[in-house]
Amino acid sequence: MNKSELINAMAENADMSKTDAKKALEAFITSVEGALVNGDKVSLIGFGTFATVEKGERTGINPATKQQITIPAKRVVKFKPGVDLADKIK
Repeated sequence: MNKSELINAMAENADMSKTDAKKALEAFITSVEGALVNGDKVSLIGFGTFATVEKGERTGINPATKQQITIPAKRVVKFKPGVDLADKIK
């Protein structure tokens, strides 16, 4: 499902216009991005939790040259599904 398909599904499920659904989705994305940039977690009970974690520096191998390279440390976003979502997917 891409963004426009999600907007269409949201509009249909919530009985709202596609314009309102697009605004709601963009507001949600902006809010989650802002929280994650600030280092906060976003927990949606029953759905899941978005959080950032620090990945340390590590050694990898360049597949083209087979030489070892150092992969720098970075922050990444993780999503952990909630119990309800996990049960539905099973």
